[in-house]
Amino acid sequence: MIRATPTRRRRRGFTGDVLVGAPLLLAVLALAAFGPLLWPPDPIAADITATFKPPMTMVAGTLHPLGTDQLGRDLLARIIAGTRLSLVIVLLAGTIAVVLGTLLGLVSGFFGGWTDRIVMRLVDIQLSIPFILLILLVVAVVGPSILNLVLILGVTGWAIFARMARAKTLEVKALDFVRAARALGVPTAGILFRHILPNILTPQIVLMTLDLPRLVVLEASVGFLGLGVQPPTATLGNLIGEGRSYILMADWIVLYPGLVIAALVVGCNLVGDWLIRRTNVRID
Repeated sequence: MIRATPTRRRRRGFTGDVLVGAPLLLAVLALAAFGPLLWPPDPIAADITATFKPPMTMVAGTLHPLGTDQLGRDLLARIIAGTRLSLVIVLLAGTIAVVLGTLLGLVSGFFGGWTDRIVMRLVDIQLSIPFILLILLVVAVVGPSILNLVLILGVTGWAIFARMARAKTLEVKALDFVRAARALGVPTAGILFRHILPNILTPQIVLMTLDLPRLVVLEASVGFLGLGVQPPTATLGNLIGEGRSYILMADWIVLYPGLVIAALVVGCNLVGDWLIRRTNVRID
């Protein structure tokens, strides 16, 4: 009897990760992208006569597949709208964190000296403060809004990307082709952005995939506490926050947004793990 080698078993496990994670992630993305076309009811239109209707209830000729909330609003429409907005916030914040962290890490690793010390001390300070407490403090000071939330999530997430970019920059700048570019008199900007940056982008993209679940949970946590996007605009976090008071009489108000968050987090984690194995990237 022929037995599979450990390497083959590991590869099958990694393939299983993407076979589970990718459909979950694609399902959430499809819900956000095509949901309004397939289910067009207004997510903020209230109907007091249709409050707390369970899933698959028909009210005045209108079907509510996931039921209604405390104001009679269609829950499926609100989940679609909330998923779209939450994804926009998370992706914009993640982009800000990647760009800011990559640039600072690139400069830190290339120039070294005092530049490196200052950037790394800022990274240590940033990582020593609990993200959720820092975000709640800043939101409480500047006020809740979509723009403020995007900027806060982005600016507070740059440190891990800076550390990764610095480590990879130290590796790449020691290679022969970078030394040759220096010897040929290539400007510093050319070495940074034409020779080093393209070689450190792959780890940054993989790291962003793994960091997205953290941003999803942070955005949902801020919304749950009422300091994120304000109602009636829906996000996944404030949908759960609004429904927590009614969970005993209408658990579907909290259940379905929670399932979307879980699918998004699990999908990103599994796809990120698969990307690490495929690209042989070390996440230190």
